[in-house]
Amino acid sequence: MLVEIPYQREKAVRYAQRWALKRNPAFLNFEGMGGDCTNFASQCLFAGSGVMNYSPVYGWYYISAGKRSASWSGVTFLYNFLLKNTGAGPYATETNRISMEPGDLLQLGDETGNFYHTPVVAAVSPDEIYVAAHTFDAWMRPLSSYSYEKIRFLHIQGARKYQRQ
Repeated sequence: MLVEIPYQREKAVRYAQRWALKRNPAFLNFEGMGGDCTNFASQCLFAGSGVMNYSPVYGWYYISAGKRSASWSGVTFLYNFLLKNTGAGPYATETNRISMEPGDLLQLGDETGNFYHTPVVAAVSPDEIYVAAHTFDAWMRPLSSYSYEKIRFLHIQGARKYQRQ
């Protein structure tokens, strides 16, 4: 049976703080393969949800460098997973700046709609969102310091896991 579980934002942010400026050796570093930002965002999501989705093709999981889903490390694939996920793992809605909370995700894009970077929201103030990220390693970097043409705000609503009755 699939049950709802809360997304533990504090755990996601603590993980982000610990690993924002270094790499967790349990995960492949994608720096030389297009960037490590979405891999890092997925690690933070996993820290906050504790659940992966092992569905072939459309799941979200990391077992090893050779056994992982495209959504674990691909910007668009993660976006699609989070918005369409009705199974195990975290899920999100696309929202606006005002709805952002620590542990949520942002995706930055160019004028053509190519989204290329996935920072994690570390803190929110009335005037600023502060992020943690890999590739362009950052902890508590102001969103206003980034240059981008488009942005997506992904609010993590919760997670689901399978539980025996």
